[in-house]
Amino acid sequence: MTKLLFIATLMLVASISSCNGSDPQAQRAAVDRVAESYVKLSLVLGQYDPDYVDAYTGPDEWKPAPLPEGEDHVIPAAELAAKADGLVTGLDAVDVSVLSDLEQRRVKFLRAHVLSMKVRAELVGGKKMTFDEESKALYDAVAEPADIAALDEALAGLDALIPGEGELSSRVEIYRADFAIPKDRIDAVFTRAIDEARSRTLPHIPLPEGESFDKEYVTGVSWGAYNWYKGDYRSLIQVNVELPVRISSPLGLATHEGYPGHHVQNVLVEKNMLGDNGWMEYTVQPLYCPQATLNEGGANLAVRMAFTEEERVAFIRDVLFPMAGLDPARAEEYLKFEKLTRKLRGARTEAVRRYLDGDWTREEASAFVQKYSLMTEARADMYLRFGEKYRSYVVTYDVGLQLVRDYIEREAGDDTARRWELMREIYAIPHLPSDLE
Repeated sequence: MTKLLFIATLMLVASISSCNGSDPQAQRAAVDRVAESYVKLSLVLGQYDPDYVDAYTGPDEWKPAPLPEGEDHVIPAAELAAKADGLVTGLDAVDVSVLSDLEQRRVKFLRAHVLSMKVRAELVGGKKMTFDEESKALYDAVAEPADIAALDEALAGLDALIPGEGELSSRVEIYRADFAIPKDRIDAVFTRAIDEARSRTLPHIPLPEGESFDKEYVTGVSWGAYNWYKGDYRSLIQVNVELPVRISSPLGLATHEGYPGHHVQNVLVEKNMLGDNGWMEYTVQPLYCPQATLNEGGANLAVRMAFTEEERVAFIRDVLFPMAGLDPARAEEYLKFEKLTRKLRGARTEAVRRYLDGDWTREEASAFVQKYSLMTEARADMYLRFGEKYRSYVVTYDVGLQLVRDYIEREAGDDTARRWELMREIYAIPHLPSDLE
């Protein structure tokens, strides 16, 4: 297999190197060949790393033959890495000076994703990296260390907001219980939140006819919600209802997973990158890649794009609270509490970093998350299971949010139309996280 991969790599590089550097069409064809090889190699990696390919919408004939059942399959990490190196060499041989700015962005984006794929193959094969080294190599992002003084300040504010006896975490859990949505009302509340988010997104980001998504409610998973893109402008959104769903969650999930979050991202990629440009690398959506940082960052910013803070509070208070059978008179009080808890977000990434780097035991990481993220032991366990499974992916949420938010605020200020335009461009034009710095 090693020999075959090596020969294939040599043939690809040779075909690219022989192209006439002054011929833009030849250079585009060379990039197309690398893109096809990248997709096929991603699908091979996905056979050994089941979480790697988050979605695939390309030709069935590009899929590799299934691995034989009943056998232990060891990932050929060195061979996959060598093949990835060959693809990078091929891209470096392309004369980008004759390509448009958009096409040059494509080459840069594709090169970064090939390198990220190489690192993921090596990690699955046993390579060791620190948390920060891994997040930089996979996601083009590194999380700043948690500011413990700022976390303590936020806890003090919550302590004053929720008086009483006992530990703050216990008081918070009792307080939160008053704002859990009854299970038989979750679907109605979530559906209403989706409809509102969609109606606020479409005037700013027109979407192709027929786009839609289905939703399911699940248990036994380590995440709160997940968007599975199916192609043809359709998604499946699953929501975890194993633990209580609080009243602030449906709108956040509707915007993050739906409009203008992941569903809109995926639809625009399919329409623009595939439909308009025919760039086949976008038929595969790796979970572990630089694009994930912008996807999660944009999805985290989505609720603030669709709603001002005043609009968000009013919608949750006047629409969702009554639908959930909760007292609207307590809405602003609860949303003030929820706003304070957002200042604790950095604690979660810090706990996973220290745990995976071996600085803390799992028990120490759990205690940190319970204290600074005000999680119950059950929620802390679920979050650490997420960290164990997806590792440094956790940086994409907070680092991505900061990158996308700061970029849009810096470039657009209070210009609402420009803010939406930038959000659409981040989704529909090749960008890397470092492009936004």
